[in-house]
Amino acid sequence: MEATRRLGGQEDWQVLLRFMPEGWQPKARELGALRRARNFKDSESLLRALLIHFVDGCSLRETVVRAKLGRIVEVSDVALLKRLNCAGEWFRWMAVELMRKWVEREPDVLFPKGFRFRVVDGSTIQEPGSTGSNWRVHYSINLMTLQCDEMKVTDSQVGETFKRFFVKENDVLMGDRGYCHEEGVGHVVHHGGHVLVRTNLSNLPLYRKDGGRFVILDQLKTLQGTRTGDWPCYVHTSQGKIAGRMCAIKKSEAATEKSRKKVLQENGRKGHAVQPGTLEAVGYVFVFTTLPRDVASPSVILEMYRGRWQIELVFKRLKSIIGLGHLPKQDPVGAKAWIHGKIFTAFLIEALLAAGERFFPWGYPLPQESQ
Repeated sequence: MEATRRLGGQEDWQVLLRFMPEGWQPKARELGALRRARNFKDSESLLRALLIHFVDGCSLRETVVRAKLGRIVEVSDVALLKRLNCAGEWFRWMAVELMRKWVEREPDVLFPKGFRFRVVDGSTIQEPGSTGSNWRVHYSINLMTLQCDEMKVTDSQVGETFKRFFVKENDVLMGDRGYCHEEGVGHVVHHGGHVLVRTNLSNLPLYRKDGGRFVILDQLKTLQGTRTGDWPCYVHTSQGKIAGRMCAIKKSEAATEKSRKKVLQENGRKGHAVQPGTLEAVGYVFVFTTLPRDVASPSVILEMYRGRWQIELVFKRLKSIIGLGHLPKQDPVGAKAWIHGKIFTAFLIEALLAAGERFFPWGYPLPQESQ
């Protein structure tokens, strides 16, 4: 009954409400979560009940029992499920507003000024009894603050691409090989941004200034020792030719051998033959970027790409700590609402941590005075 005790304490609850975005209560009615109150006297009681479900991972049946004992609301599990199904957009809106109010912070001085570096990735979430992926969370974090700055939920048929994200001028979107496609790169550049994306020998066709093909492997073979490579190249998109750079470095012998074993094992399991060029290319790390050389040297580009691993840690935390990995819902509306509720919970935790870093001697933020 820990969640009921925590959420049921009136003083603690009032502190938690200080973190909610402005206008969150009327938004419950506007976005369809509470158009007809019935057993719920207001949006506050609805939020408290659903947080029991999200925070401790209680079943709906256990949630309604705890809500009743905590004198929050007396309602059936079926009725609470219907409320949850209608609350997805409300939770999505609150998560975004929480992020804007509490999570976004000023960029680190170590990064080039005037740019916002964002790492993007996607992760799948499965429904019970499913044999494949059912939902995909498209996620972006600010590399300077390690905080989320954009999130979308789609079905698993919607693939990973830079086109899923809103781009502002001088945004630098960083992604793994799954994001290395011409039209995704074109989307970012067309909206005033830049890309920093890892590639392989074939997924992003590159060209020289004279229009001939830029052969990546030919350039990689010129690298010796720890010297970094930096070669101009171009991407052809439906929106025109885009200038960029290929930055690369040779791996150590130990790292190369590890990568080769991994490639051979994966292809052997699938029954595929490994091309000689592929085995040779795994001895290098190479990324494509549209950032100018006067902004970032090749060594800086490669160092920044190392930060892409941070988003993998974000997904690990979301799935292991707040249980985002496996859905308890089977209908599409309820599943999407549940995912948005879980992510809202994660952002609420981030808001509490951000407030702790800012240090309020009394333990919570003061309300904003109306002007």
